[in-house]
This record gives sequence, C-alpha cells and structure tokens, in this order.
Amino acid sequence: MDYKKVKAPTNTITRDMNSLAEPVGNVYETVRIIGKRSNQIAAEMKRELDKKLQDFSSVSDNLEEVFENREQIEISRYYEKMPKPTLSAIKEFEEGGTYYKNPAKMES
Repeated sequence: MDYKKVKAPTNTITRDMNSLAEPVGNVYETVRIIGKRSNQIAAEMKRELDKKLQDFSSVSDNLEEVFENREQIEISRYYEKMPKPTLSAIKEFEEGGTYYKNPAKMES
C-alpha cells in the first residue's frame, strides 16, 4: 500500500488499543507491527525527499542562492505537511493494508 494514498490525520487522536489489537490478538505485537511499518514508511519518505533535494545541491552555497531557491522550500514544506509515518502506519493497519506474519506462531 502506498503511504501517499493513505488518508491519515495530520494530528494525533486517541485510540482504543484493545480494538486496534483485535486482528492480531496481542497489543504488544500490534505496536511492534505498526512500529516496523512506520520505520519503513519513514525510510521511504527520506529516500524520496533526498532524491528530490539532490537536484538542488551545489558545491558552494552563498547567501543569495539560499534565499532564491523557492522550489526547494516548497518541496520541504510539502513533506512537512504530510502525516507522520506513525499515523500513516496506524491508518494503513486499521484498513487492513499491512501484511504481517509471526514465524514463531507458524511453527507451533
């Protein structure tokens, strides 16, 4: 599931952890799954942002170039306004878009 297509809220909301943990059956395992997915989304976002900002990098920066580079500022603002990776991961998990498995449970 694409993290940009998930309509997650941009602010924190209170959730009932017991109802969130129902598909897995364990609150701690649910937090682990959401945490790992959040790390994946954050790494993906960072790679994408670095790739876009790489076009603007130069060997020598002077003060005039810093103020003139509006495109770079707009790209940075876009990523700042996006929902945090944790909120995106929670929303994705609630919608059933997160694939997970526990190898320890599969063996027994």
